[in-house]
Amino acid sequence: MNDPAQNVFGLAHLWASGDSVSHAVAVVLAAMSVASWYLILSKAIDSWRLRRAARAVGDFWAAGSLAEGIERLGAAGDGNPYLHLAHQARCCMSDCEAASTRLASRFNPAEQLERALRQQLSGAQAAMEGGLTLLATTGATAPFVGLFGTVWGIYHALVAIGVSGQAALEKVAGPVGEALIMTAAGLAVALPAVFAYNAFTRLNRVVLTDLDAFAHDLHAFFTVGKPFTGNGAQVHALRRTATAEAA
Repeated sequence: MNDPAQNVFGLAHLWASGDSVSHAVAVVLAAMSVASWYLILSKAIDSWRLRRAARAVGDFWAAGSLAEGIERLGAAGDGNPYLHLAHQARCCMSDCEAASTRLASRFNPAEQLERALRQQLSGAQAAMEGGLTLLATTGATAPFVGLFGTVWGIYHALVAIGVSGQAALEKVAGPVGEALIMTAAGLAVALPAVFAYNAFTRLNRVVLTDLDAFAHDLHAFFTVGKPFTGNGAQVHALRRTATAEAA
């Protein structure tokens, strides 16, 4: 059995024999790994909350009143985008904005509602896509950062071997093998980030499609499914239009 004291190769020896450049590469890879895993875990929790909120949409439409439906959405979590859409729609139809002092009041009620829902959807999309750029950047660059560390380590190993004049295989294999650890570390950092980025991108696409459908349903509910409570002549004109189309 080999004596462990004679094993001078490994991560500890690589760090001890490295210079400031190799140390910087190792620190950058470690920082990228910590940041990507933090995002992966936080996004996984957010995804679980979104799935829970999506299941509450059926309870919303099964409610006997709008207030009860919003309460059921709130039971799935205060921060879910479905609840924000419902709040925004109710707020818009309750004349949350001043009726005569803002440019938005020049739209008819249906257009005001569509505008409010579209803005809420844009905000939800921006929130769900937060951090994905870092995951994509980590997945694309970490292998090259590790490769740079490998090239730098091999260069210094070969220079040291050339200076010592000992070019035997056992003298070359250890330093070169240590340098190749950097490439493995780069791949270990990049692969989870790539897999997570693809998974979260697909999940966001599914959730945004569902949110868009829910926003359309809310728009139909407030413009056709119940009367407006707002702006005089515009409301009556829109109501007459909806009645004519139904006939």
